[in-house]
Amino acid sequence: MPNTDVYAYGVISSSTLHLLRHPFPMPDAYAEIAQTYSMTGGEALNSAIVLSRLGLRVQLDGNWLGDTVEGRQLLQTIQHYHIDIRRLKIKKGYTGVREIVFSDEQSRTIFGNYVDLLLTTRKWNLPRKVDIAQAQIVTVDPPFKTESALVGNYATQLGIPFVSIDCSYDQALATEAAVVIISGEFRQREYPGEKIEKLFADYQRRAHGLVVFTVGDKEVLFGRRGEECKKFRPYRVRVVDSAGAGDSFRAGIIYGLLQQWEDGQMIQYASAIAGLVCASFPGVLNSPTHKEVMDFIQSQTGRIES
Repeated sequence: MPNTDVYAYGVISSSTLHLLRHPFPMPDAYAEIAQTYSMTGGEALNSAIVLSRLGLRVQLDGNWLGDTVEGRQLLQTIQHYHIDIRRLKIKKGYTGVREIVFSDEQSRTIFGNYVDLLLTTRKWNLPRKVDIAQAQIVTVDPPFKTESALVGNYATQLGIPFVSIDCSYDQALATEAAVVIISGEFRQREYPGEKIEKLFADYQRRAHGLVVFTVGDKEVLFGRRGEECKKFRPYRVRVVDSAGAGDSFRAGIIYGLLQQWEDGQMIQYASAIAGLVCASFPGVLNSPTHKEVMDFIQSQTGRIES
């Protein structure tokens, strides 16, 4: 029997988050910092924390941690959430992945060293099939190329569903996934000028699982091959900090898959988590429990449209 609910493979980063009182400034202008918080970054890590807060057993694997004060503090933070970190390691002589995030009510601006992580030499662990075999569901970030693809391959071989994000429609991480989630940021970067309806159809036609397009606080599009595209209007919340919203949404989808919910219920639950994370600071580190999510849904109204 699996002894892990979720195996998460991907980006793990330390993060300094600055919450601004006003919108991010234009060049040469000024903005007031309301709060500063040392927290976590990276899609896999943030999703793992949210999943752990929902009561799931999570194993985390991915890039190496820095041989620095920040790297060791990050490891302690991850341990605090009772996440399985047996594969994570402090790499001697390596400074690790770091980011500084400025967040206002409508946007987040990130400064980091992800180019050094992704476009130089390999700085991440090789995934182990034995770990994936112990999980009920797998989630994988695509940036680690061959190794990310290998996670999807292992999961497919083992018959374990996996969830992926932000990959092109012809990659196996999209076509073979139980759910593939594509953000507006990724679409604008990789498919500039492409009409969203056509692009959604391109993904939907190739996918064996559920396709989900997110667009910040705008309608979520979702559907499977051969189905009409459905829409869900996200919950309206007062946004305090939007950092980690997409990672939290993915965690909600994963939770719903484990419960074997139908697609609309998964989207509703994932949207509720993302909304609650955006309405608090620091959202990911204080993400909601399952009960808090359900209480929120019962107090709100969401709508699925054909």
